[in-house]
Amino acid sequence: MTGTVEPLPGLEHREIALVDLLDRLLAGGVVLVGDVTVSLAGVDLIRISLRALVTSITPVGPEPEEPS
Repeated sequence: MTGTVEPLPGLEHREIALVDLLDRLLAGGVVLVGDVTVSLAGVDLIRISLRALVTSITPVGPEPEEPS
């Protein structure tokens, strides 16, 4: 099955700064998942699995007072 992905109307030439992209991703959270397998002659020698949740946190409560 082959095909092309069509961009949404109006977003074909939209540019976004890396900082804005990271801000949007961290505001909602991002899950990174990946697997790497090193094989030799059909035998798996090394398998590395990555599972990570990246998000921003906001402190709750009053802000600490600055020393005078």
